[in-house]
Amino acid sequence: MQAVSPTSTGVAHLARPGRPAVVARTLAELRGPTRGVVELPVRLMWCADRAFDLRDPDQLLWMYENVLRETSSVDDLRSLVNGRILRRVWRLLNLPRGVRLAWESRHRGLRST
Repeated sequence: MQAVSPTSTGVAHLARPGRPAVVARTLAELRGPTRGVVELPVRLMWCADRAFDLRDPDQLLWMYENVLRETSSVDDLRSLVNGRILRRVWRLLNLPRGVRLAWESRHRGLRST
């Protein structure tokens, strides 16, 4: 297996093979919901049960993990992820190494949260 380098692909971190990790420019632009039930689009979650009650901490984490791992659009991040909540739960998220590194490289404050 050949290593992927940022210089050969233009991408520093991958969410999974062939899928670049998408990172918001700022955490402040992430204005997603903070309460209620959110249903993810099929492009982000393929199973029939795609609704997440944000009052349930486990469901919130599961939703954020799916969005951060599967998105190919900053617009998804802006509409589904909340920057303040992301900062609060960052260490609890189970993310692929490439996604975590991409976010922590752009938003160094996440490393220490």
